[in-house]
Amino acid sequence: MAAEGMSYYTYALLLLGGAVIAAPVAKRIGLGTVLGYLAAGILIGPVLRLITNGEQILHFAELGVVFLLFIIGLELKPSRLWSLRREIFGLGLTQVVVTGALLIGLVVALDKQTFAAATVIGFGLALSSTAFGLQILEERGERSTTYGQRAFSILLFQDLAIVPILALVPLLAPFGEADAQPVRDTILALGAIAVLILAGRFILNPIFQLIASTGAREAMIAAALLVVLGAAMLMDFVGLSMAMGSFLAGVLLAESSYRHELEADIEPFRGVLFALFFIAVGLSLDIKVVFDNWLLISVSVLVLMAVKSLIIFALCRFFGSDTSDSLAIAGLLPQAGEFGFVIFTAASAAGVFSNATASQLIAIVTVSMALTPLASAIAKRLVPAKSHEEMGETFEGAGSDVLMIGFSRFGQIVSQTLLAGGSDVTIIDHSADQVRSATKFGFKIYFGDGTRRSVLQAAGIERAKLVAICTHGKATTDKIVDLIQSEFPSARIFARAYDRAHTLSLRERGIEYELRETVESSFLFSRAVLEALDLDDERVHAILDETRRRDEERLQIQAVEGIYAGSSMLHTKPVMPEPLIKPKKEAERLDLDENADSAEPAGSSE
Repeated sequence: MAAEGMSYYTYALLLLGGAVIAAPVAKRIGLGTVLGYLAAGILIGPVLRLITNGEQILHFAELGVVFLLFIIGLELKPSRLWSLRREIFGLGLTQVVVTGALLIGLVVALDKQTFAAATVIGFGLALSSTAFGLQILEERGERSTTYGQRAFSILLFQDLAIVPILALVPLLAPFGEADAQPVRDTILALGAIAVLILAGRFILNPIFQLIASTGAREAMIAAALLVVLGAAMLMDFVGLSMAMGSFLAGVLLAESSYRHELEADIEPFRGVLFALFFIAVGLSLDIKVVFDNWLLISVSVLVLMAVKSLIIFALCRFFGSDTSDSLAIAGLLPQAGEFGFVIFTAASAAGVFSNATASQLIAIVTVSMALTPLASAIAKRLVPAKSHEEMGETFEGAGSDVLMIGFSRFGQIVSQTLLAGGSDVTIIDHSADQVRSATKFGFKIYFGDGTRRSVLQAAGIERAKLVAICTHGKATTDKIVDLIQSEFPSARIFARAYDRAHTLSLRERGIEYELRETVESSFLFSRAVLEALDLDDERVHAILDETRRRDEERLQIQAVEGIYAGSSMLHTKPVMPEPLIKPKKEAERLDLDENADSAEPAGSSE
């Protein structure tokens, strides 16, 4: 796998050293980490030949894509996934079919390949790179934008399309396997998906709960890795992609109370393996094949990327995307994907085309992937200066005592009290519609994504006395808190919590202050109800103070023993004697002492 005389520890040092050096250098000169990793791989492998046979490392490093799809699945609840069905099975399916058909025609006409070979080549090149596409979206913080969601939907369908494409290979071989059983394979695939769904609904949560109750941190990490790899291998066993298996596992755990814990456990592995994947792509590049066929490969790459860009742009427009989003997606997905390595290697082994053709195709895939960051940057420059989803992130005049992130209903009320108290507030929100609406009312509010470090810096976080996080999504709030604590550790963080579990999560992170979004309104509502029952002010104060105290004590117990602990602190039935909850006027009419025992129960409770 590597040059003679080197140990596996030396290989690891070379790869890690390449990643550590390449990423910051590439970012510094504005190329992005992906191109940096690719350059490091080409230097270590084809140029200096310190490591050879990079395909073996590439096969292992594909786990980075597997882990990434699991994390994405954790952020997509089944309801959200269902809402993307039109993009996945409409736009995604059309893109694969139209692109594959056109490429088949070009291969037959220009390269004189047989129809069987052209079919595998056409559909193999129709797939784009999940790793490159998602990494670029992640670096830009644009995965949650409209165009990011549509690009993800296309990639998700392409992962599904790998199965029928690979199934075609033995059928298109010169001596096609007569015993190929697509019906049996389909039943096996559906059965594996059913097993995964059942396990996700009825087995995984109890297992995580059991492990969490032991407090064994390392066992929790091992369980997270076991779930991801187990789901991936199950799908691989029945002919589906490993990435699809891990993605399904993530979706099934998206509503689990252990979602954030799982994401935190997997993220370090995902980051390292993802970097290794891009280095391995560079390692696996066959320089000799590129030099010997440089003209053919160069023309093929340019034609491939131009054709795919035009088709994706046209289809995105047809499916309702505006020009800006369509250009961005076309620039993001013009390359061939990592699964092309698998498809073309299998086709070569089956005799669909020669080994030399397979080597040229793999070189085309690799070069097109290497050009993706450049193509995407060009497309972004062509994007018109504004779309409904994206606004210019300009922060002229930003920088105040308080930086508020999120201008929801909660944030609007908080901003009123701060402004009334004479505090200067810088407000940022990632909803263009919200920004426009607030501006009409005279608010000074900036468009920006609070999950991005550059946005927080531009908004003046380093000058702010405190940061008020008023976003309404748990995942978004947690991401912002983690980013601020990592990049701006001296910042004072005040955060809006979604529920008790989120409160506990924020307290565990050690922020200065958190408040459940409904707790104070619930107490005010309770006060009004108690007063309407004619309880006197002293009694109302006592009841509310006691409820607050018990609620806080229960939170402290839950922080130590888990979310289901502290049930003894809950009132589940009336606990006070009858006279204490009799309306005040009736108690006076009966001339009863407030502390006397009642002869009758209170009657109906809640």
